[in-house]
Amino acid sequence: MIGLFRALSVFRAATLLWAMGGVALSIDELREPVAAIVLIGLMIVATLLLTLWPRRGSVLPPMSLSTVVFELSIGMIVLIGDGLVFEMARPQSLPWAWPAAGVMAAGILYGTRAGLIAAAFTGAASLIAEVVLLERFETNGTGIVGAVSKLGLWVLAGALAGYVVNRLRRAEAQISVVRAREEFARQLHDGVLQTLAVIQRRSGDAELAALARDQEHELRGYLSGSVDEPTAFEPEVRRLASRHESLHGGRVNVVIAPDLPVLDGQRLAALTGAIGEALTNSAKHGKAEQVTIYAEPTDEEAGPTVFVSVKDNGEGFDPSATEERIGMSRSIRGRITEHGGTVDVRSRPGRGTELQFTI
Repeated sequence: MIGLFRALSVFRAATLLWAMGGVALSIDELREPVAAIVLIGLMIVATLLLTLWPRRGSVLPPMSLSTVVFELSIGMIVLIGDGLVFEMARPQSLPWAWPAAGVMAAGILYGTRAGLIAAAFTGAASLIAEVVLLERFETNGTGIVGAVSKLGLWVLAGALAGYVVNRLRRAEAQISVVRAREEFARQLHDGVLQTLAVIQRRSGDAELAALARDQEHELRGYLSGSVDEPTAFEPEVRRLASRHESLHGGRVNVVIAPDLPVLDGQRLAALTGAIGEALTNSAKHGKAEQVTIYAEPTDEEAGPTVFVSVKDNGEGFDPSATEERIGMSRSIRGRITEHGGTVDVRSRPGRGTELQFTI
């Protein structure tokens, strides 16, 4: 952001020099030379205040609302003054493009909408100078054309500045996510993955070694980004069912409609992760001997979705009287709701539990 404001300072200084040159070349068209000098001096002072960068910061904080309002106010003053100091004809307006810096500053700090609002106020000042003070609307409408042309320049400047900054912020957020993921991957590799590898080599329990191997594979897939790639839903669910049977015993029935919509990698990972956690809960907390996983397509207003039911014959519980554990609140409900889905828990003591997902 500081780099953008430094570039804006260069633009401000360049347009000031051009405006000074334009006034010097059109000295014969000045009606009020003293007023013109005062306005140019005002622009010089404002430029210095907005551009000077002492060791501890600029004279006016560049990322402050008051600074933006100050610069826009100066720009509108000199635009209105343009209609007071010149005769009817002059090669260019007194401030030329200098007010565009304030419009761009508004867009940089507060987005495209703020840039457009700043452009509207600045354009109104230009219209007052051209049409009201100089009365140029009587000369073939040139005043209105000039004011509209400058308004178009400022609108483009404010909108483009806001758009560029929004893109930069989005890119910065994506870079931060990538860096956090790399740091997380480093910690997992140095800790969790090595621990899982040791368990596989030294454990005499075949089921524990298989579980460690599966977890290591999933973690490595997550770290490599393969979870974002499209994967068929049914094979993944049947793999979860097979692993559950080998680890916990019992029976897992899988019934999946053939016309399910294709899920993107992130929604598929969320849904299968929730199903896996639901299977674990059915064995760990419900002591279930049989689980049925059912999936079918549904039509919602936002588009096709998937309905999934995970129903077991375990001990069941009273959802209204039981506080959700982390596995339910984060690994199941959190995964589904993060992608705009819903989770419904249906259970009664002694009657088993059914979790219904829609995503």
